[in-house]
Amino acid sequence: MRAFWHETFDSADGFLYLLSIPLRGFLITFMSRSLKKGPFVDAKLLKKVQNAKPASAGVIKTWARRSQVSPEMIGFTLGIHNGRQHVEIIVSEDMVGHRLGEFAATKKFLRHGGKMQKEIEAKKQEAEIASAKATKAPAASAAKK
Repeated sequence: MRAFWHETFDSADGFLYLLSIPLRGFLITFMSRSLKKGPFVDAKLLKKVQNAKPASAGVIKTWARRSQVSPEMIGFTLGIHNGRQHVEIIVSEDMVGHRLGEFAATKKFLRHGGKMQKEIEAKKQEAEIASAKATKAPAASAAKK
């Protein structure tokens, strides 16, 4: 093992101590866009929005997932490309400042896998069958009377 040297530590014990300290700022964080530049909105998309009216525009298709939602887009229906198709999104006030890509997921979540998940789904299906039988039984007895 190599000798570890630091201003305050000069042994392997010092190295182990440094490993035990939580690393602050180690996670990757993205820098926000400069306020001087303003929000990024694709020029073509902004032009389409400014030249149309929300009621008569229909769906405005865009591939610019990195664009931010601007206040001018409120009320429009945007078709945001998710890699396979355009997902129609009606822009509301709550969406302003977010990226368009946040509203069109690129991956389809099916379910978590594993044995426990399959058991849970089997119990759920059995419960549905039991409840369906329970509703049929009173109806059948009422029909006999």
